[in-house]
Amino acid sequence: MDVTLMTEFWVLGFLLVLVPGPDWAYAIGAGLRARSAAPSVLGMLSGYVVVVTVVAVGVGTLVTKYPVALTTMSVVGAGYLLYLGTTALTARSEGGITAGNIPLDTRGSTQFVKGLGVSSLNPKGLLLLMALLPQFVSPQGWSSTGQMLVLGGLHILNCAAVYFAVALLSRKLLGSRPAASAVMSKLAGVMMLVVGLGILGEKASELLG
Repeated sequence: MDVTLMTEFWVLGFLLVLVPGPDWAYAIGAGLRARSAAPSVLGMLSGYVVVVTVVAVGVGTLVTKYPVALTTMSVVGAGYLLYLGTTALTARSEGGITAGNIPLDTRGSTQFVKGLGVSSLNPKGLLLLMALLPQFVSPQGWSSTGQMLVLGGLHILNCAAVYFAVALLSRKLLGSRPAASAVMSKLAGVMMLVVGLGILGEKASELLG
């Protein structure tokens, strides 16, 4: 495996993860509302494990051959983001984060499943990895599948570093400021709604075009 290509992918992948999106919004919300952000972030990372595996074994190529499958996945992912965004906007603000006032839907298992859905149902994440991973595969050495799994692992490490940092910083900077915390939670919900509506609008224009 070409170490230079691997390093270039790692740097590029890190820069892309720094761009705010649904994952950031979910990490911010988890940092502000949940007792621990770990289940939420681990859920998102598990979702990317699924996505990387799908791309590496070639199933991603099959998806591109059948637009209906990709459209269906996009609509489902957009709907999920709209659900999470609406939930964030309608959630009742809490005065602080303690064991006694954590709502049921911020328990670890629920947050893990939601995080899994955020990343694995994000069609743009799948398309991004489908476009990038093959470009950094060396024609010599390991199999292309093995190389893409390694590169995907680097992407997951980037995600882990950034999303844990985002969640912890949001808790540290905003957790003791109820008003600011409430505003950021609402903004995170708005981000999810905007992305979800954007995906639906994009798919609608493709169908109408």
